[in-house]
Amino acid sequence: MPLATANPFLEQVMAGTPDGRKLRDCIQCGTCGGSCPNGAEMDLTPRELLAWINAGDREVVLSSNTIWQCVSCYSCTSRCPQEVPITDLIYTLKRIAIREGAAQRTEAPALAKIFSGYVDRYGRSFELGLASRYYLSHRPVSAALKMGGLGFSLARRGRVSLTPDRIRDLDQLQAILAKARQTGGEG
Repeated sequence: MPLATANPFLEQVMAGTPDGRKLRDCIQCGTCGGSCPNGAEMDLTPRELLAWINAGDREVVLSSNTIWQCVSCYSCTSRCPQEVPITDLIYTLKRIAIREGAAQRTEAPALAKIFSGYVDRYGRSFELGLASRYYLSHRPVSAALKMGGLGFSLARRGRVSLTPDRIRDLDQLQAILAKARQTGGEG
């Protein structure tokens, strides 16, 4: 019987994930990917992501857009027959990617910056502004072709607001966010 080789990346991911030892229980059934409402936007399914982690390929995993496309709905986790904590795994990978600077090689920081800008200004996200600013600054041609019709249809049916709404007591939220940035060391 061949000796098992150590996989420091898998060990790091398991150590950083609540119930991380369950990552070894994945049977590669694909239920997670089939359950994901945002799976079509991911370059790797959660199942494939776990296979790359098991293979020890840190670069493939941390450069994948999958960890940034997860919408944290926990559908994958709740439907997993082995109870693998997939959503928690995604959060662990995000933390590792940010800590190691791998997040800078993706579009995630730009999207997060636009999102947090709206939250800072209005107290909530503004979907039309978020989507249009992001796509027009990062993918102007594909945005017009791919998203334009959908955006127009949603606006016409009143499903998306054309202007941002400001929350009540925005100053209180801004004070909380300022304190969190100060405590977290952000600029």
